[in-house]
Amino acid sequence: MKKIVFATNNAHKLQELRQIMSGHYEVVGLADIGCHDDIPETADTIEGNALLKAKYVSEHYGMDCFSDDTGLEIEALGGEPGVMSARYGGVAHDSERNISKVLNKMQGQTNRRARFRTAIALIANGQTHIFEGEVRGTILTERHGTGGFGYDSIFKPDEADCTFAEMSADQKNAISHRGRAVARLAAFMSRKN
Repeated sequence: MKKIVFATNNAHKLQELRQIMSGHYEVVGLADIGCHDDIPETADTIEGNALLKAKYVSEHYGMDCFSDDTGLEIEALGGEPGVMSARYGGVAHDSERNISKVLNKMQGQTNRRARFRTAIALIANGQTHIFEGEVRGTILTERHGTGGFGYDSIFKPDEADCTFAEMSADQKNAISHRGRAVARLAAFMSRKN
């Protein structure tokens, strides 16, 4: 089975991607290739951040890789947290603080429409490709469910009657922004092999 690097140290994302791409590719994370660097995410867009991470691995490790970045965009907050989703509460990857900040800023808001967007940058055989996925839904007024990660407990996608945090991994992957972007990536990679 062909091996490809997913430029992440996020165990939740790595598990999700391994499940989605199982049977097609052996997906390895940054720790698996000995990369323990904190790769900067300094771009103004999620596409830019995904590309920065993929380029870093390609240039420093000489391996084909892909990287993703995801943003939650809430209409009533003018698209926030957007590219700052992982650091919205002030500390990187502190989901509880991020969710608390969203819930506080959304108090009294009647427009609770939002969308998750994922961009995946693939660098393979010296070429760069971008794949995107999106899911629209609603921000709830309180947390529901204990599964998932990030903002999953307050986001109810339009295609479901529950939050991502209340779904099984298979249910979430079937309709999620990341699942849709990965499906496009996997379709592209299967045509190339």
